[in-house]
Amino acid sequence: MIDTARPTRPDPTRPAEHGRLRAAVPPAEPLDVAARRRRRTGRRRAATTDLLAIGAWASAAVAVTLWLATPGSRTVVGLGGWLTDAGIVAGLIATDLVLVMLVLAARVPLIDRTFGQDNAIAVHRSLGKPVLYLLLAHGLLLTLGYGASAGTGPIAETISLFSTPDMPLAYLGLGLFVAVVVSSLVAVRRRMPYEAWHVIHLLSYAAVLVALPHMLSAGSVLAHGTWQRAYWIAAYVVSLGLIVVFRFAMPLVVTFRHRIRVVGVEPIAPGVVSIHLAGRDLDRLGARGGQYGVWRFWTRHTWWHAHPVSFSAVPGRDRARITVRDLGAGSARLGRITPGASVSLEGPYGLFTSRARTAPYLALVASGIGVTPVRALLEDTDLRPDEATVLLRGSDAHQQYLWHETADLARATGSRFYTMVGHRARSVESWMTEDDVRRGVTLRSVFPRLTESDLYVCGPRAWSDLVVREARLAGVPEHQIHQERFES
Repeated sequence: MIDTARPTRPDPTRPAEHGRLRAAVPPAEPLDVAARRRRRTGRRRAATTDLLAIGAWASAAVAVTLWLATPGSRTVVGLGGWLTDAGIVAGLIATDLVLVMLVLAARVPLIDRTFGQDNAIAVHRSLGKPVLYLLLAHGLLLTLGYGASAGTGPIAETISLFSTPDMPLAYLGLGLFVAVVVSSLVAVRRRMPYEAWHVIHLLSYAAVLVALPHMLSAGSVLAHGTWQRAYWIAAYVVSLGLIVVFRFAMPLVVTFRHRIRVVGVEPIAPGVVSIHLAGRDLDRLGARGGQYGVWRFWTRHTWWHAHPVSFSAVPGRDRARITVRDLGAGSARLGRITPGASVSLEGPYGLFTSRARTAPYLALVASGIGVTPVRALLEDTDLRPDEATVLLRGSDAHQQYLWHETADLARATGSRFYTMVGHRARSVESWMTEDDVRRGVTLRSVFPRLTESDLYVCGPRAWSDLVVREARLAGVPEHQIHQERFES
């Protein structure tokens, strides 16, 4: 049930605030001025996001338009011609969207600052099935179209295509992409070790590369000296170049510049450890409270597994900390790392920071290990007394990770601090405990200024989705909801 240190309010749906210390010197910027500044920043970020989305879809339109502008596309003869042209269009759109997927997965700083890396990856995943369907349609329609024009059947035409130069590579690329999409289905991924899934997912790069010779050798489609040939070469260079720079080169630069190493592993609860890190000029990483990094620990048992983990404290000049829960074989090994191990870092990433705020007030809700970015965000945010309200939830006393630290930060910033301990209700679908449901507790009763607040939610996916659903029903605008999901 929801609990606080000093229950003073009679209303059962409004638990009492935690005892706290108010900041001696409040931030100089008035609350309404800060809110207006945040709204302006939010509008600029939203405009940039819209431009990126328009650019992504426009790239597919440009690809089709350039093909339609070629003389061959205007000569369509019979059913075979229509099927062939439909297959070409499907292939062009699919290939363009594959390159968009690569850009979304490249961890480009501009995309992360405006859209958020987890949102970018969510869109990346959502494009997988449509792209697969378009690629399958591309192969099927071309086979039927060529067969209709030549008067042969689909099987004979497939055999004929397979003997065409570069076509075996095209079929190989299609097979690799099918493997990537199938392995990414939730039902399949849950049954696969992370390492196996990761290796299969890397095949998407191979699928893109092996399909390129087929595209460039398709004479009339991408003929030498045409604008569309130049467009596709440029698209491949840009998308693969971003992968090379931001997925491989930049992490190497960060790793060698900061020389991060493990200096201590601190158990804080059963199956949960805080990993203390040291390095050079870690404050120059530019990490904000609420962000995460992709960490690789160079030991014999962990070097092959990268871990996306949030900072559980804002990095200082030469110290940083992450807190990890044992959620599988890979993360369990982190608790056994010995001091001195070298660490490489990709990031920091994420929009789960105070930079994303647009509203006057702040509402923070976390469950389980989801407390880590919330605790760091609270540490990194300038707050007036009563500007922020924090609610932490745990199934039992063993899941109160970093609660004392978060409570101390809440006191120091003059924030309200609530806790909720107990298993989720079974009588109804709710993110709260059975007792809190029975007492009529709601998100609005815990956060009276809910619609005037930026709501940050972090925890297991099913739980956090229920919090967000209630917030939307309560009228919280979409741009004020910031969700970071932790799988459990």
